[in-house]
Amino acid sequence: MAKAKKASKKKPREVVVVGSKVKDVVRNAGLRSDGELVQAVSEKVHDLLEAAIQRAQDNKRGTVRPYDL
Repeated sequence: MAKAKKASKKKPREVVVVGSKVKDVVRNAGLRSDGELVQAVSEKVHDLLEAAIQRAQDNKRGTVRPYDL
């Protein structure tokens, strides 16, 4: 009998975007935003920043630059 694995849920990271601004962009497009949208956008920003940080580190720089994105 195979042992069942528990579904692991990643703990959400700190929100690094302004929720009202995210909602304004969606509202200006004539749509409504889901309650989890701001956290999802923030997660994407975290991923983007982590990749940029890694690129700067790989290039032995102490400064993350716009082109690292």
